[in-house]
Amino acid sequence: MLKVTSNALQTTRLGGAPEETNSMFGPLTDLIGTWVGRKGWNLVAVPNQRGGFILLVQPYTEMLTVTPLSTPTPNRGTHIVQQVPTLLYQLTIHSNIDGSLLHAENGTWLLLQDCPDEFSIARQASVPHGDSLLALGGSSVNGGAPNIPAISTLPITGPGSKPLGYTDPYLTPQEGFNKVNPNATLQDAIAGQTITSTTTISVSTANKGGITNIPFIVQNANTTSFEATYWIETVQNPNTGGSFLQLQYSQTSIIEFIPQFHDPAKLIQWPHVNINTLVKQ
Repeated sequence: MLKVTSNALQTTRLGGAPEETNSMFGPLTDLIGTWVGRKGWNLVAVPNQRGGFILLVQPYTEMLTVTPLSTPTPNRGTHIVQQVPTLLYQLTIHSNIDGSLLHAENGTWLLLQDCPDEFSIARQASVPHGDSLLALGGSSVNGGAPNIPAISTLPITGPGSKPLGYTDPYLTPQEGFNKVNPNATLQDAIAGQTITSTTTISVSTANKGGITNIPFIVQNANTTSFEATYWIETVQNPNTGGSFLQLQYSQTSIIEFIPQFHDPAKLIQWPHVNINTLVKQ
């Protein structure tokens, strides 16, 4: 039996059966397991050595593994001990073009309890570029397909005009991917599917979180904010009559480099966007 007891001096943490462990994660429960998606896209602008930028657009395959801790993590406070159900995750992303490793990441999902706040979910992440982040948010459940909003990848250059052709790399068509609004590609991926329910999880570093970067990142292409939305979808299987779980996400990091054209004291903000559609194995 899963049991957590506490007093001022001691906390006892006893793990439970798998059914008990899974039952404590609420809206995060369906994340548990292994997910594979071959419809991922990475769009990121990076500095070049001539004072400009290069736009990289790459299709990818992702493997995501989410594992529960068998007992909550205790945070000892002055009056209570907060119990935090914790999921560990790790993911790898490889290029669909040559199979090379594009990204690796590990972190945690936390269900925040016992301490009332407007944010009930947190995601912590660490990547080998030298970035660590904390993003908080919440969740909702609705019947049917998700409402996936439009987003923009165009650089935020500040007031005034941009040099002619500055955003041409974004406007050049890319087969299979909407470079200006990547969420349209997510919408295309579920066109024709029958989705009976969707759990939406949204987190942002603007919600009492933040990002810490190594000095090289800060000096060259500083990551200043992060937000992400995940849609866990129950999809009818037309072949078997049953259903399966599908995970879609859209996440945006803001990277700052190159002075703005009409306000050199500020830097251009470049959205770094990742999207994918994964299926639980």
